[in-house]
Formats: sequence, structure tokens, C-alpha cells
Amino acid sequence: MTTKKTAATTAKTAVKKALAEKAPAPAKAAAKKSKKKPKVKIVRDSFTMPQNEYQKIAEIKEVCLKAGLQVKKSEVLRAGLKALAGMSAAQLKHAVAGLEKIKTGRPKKR
Repeated sequence: MTTKKTAATTAKTAVKKALAEKAPAPAKAAAKKSKKKPKVKIVRDSFTMPQNEYQKIAEIKEVCLKAGLQVKKSEVLRAGLKALAGMSAAQLKHAVAGLEKIKTGRPKKR
């Protein structure tokens, strides 16, 4: 004789077994995960630059917008880094030598 409790427990067990059979094997799941590229860690940082150079970022963003490309400030900076990385040592030295030296850090509180 089957009681309501026993029937309910048997039904739950049957559902769990069915779900377990449909679930992918752990080896298959691990194989799928290993194919993905590892995430690149994102780093937040701050920097100091003269106002006229900072304004150049907005100007470059406007040029990109006119060309039909909406970019963020960080994308402009990353593109600039990529361009610098493609330069020869002499070109890079010339570009860095042309920069104005500025005092880094935050101003002292009064």
C-alpha cells in the first residue's frame, strides 16, 4: 500500500533522476569551459594631465563621432597607447620628449 507521502517522495526522486540524466557530464562541462578565453583583468587608475591635452580627448571623440564611430574616453586613450606601442624607439623618444613636464599627484588641501 502506497501512502501520499511515499508517492510524493517517489515522484520527486524520479524527477531528480530525469534531470540528472539530461545534465551534461562533468567532463563535457569542463571541456566547454576550457575553450573560453580567460577574462582580462580590468584596472582602474587615475592620472594627471594639462587641461589643453585633456581637451584633445574631447576633440578626438568629436572627430570619431563625425566619422560615425561613437567612442568612450578610455577607448581613445587605449587607441593612443596602441599607436605608441607601434612606434619605433626613436619615434617614441621624440613623442615623449615633446611633452611638457608636469607635477604629478593631487594638490595639497588648504
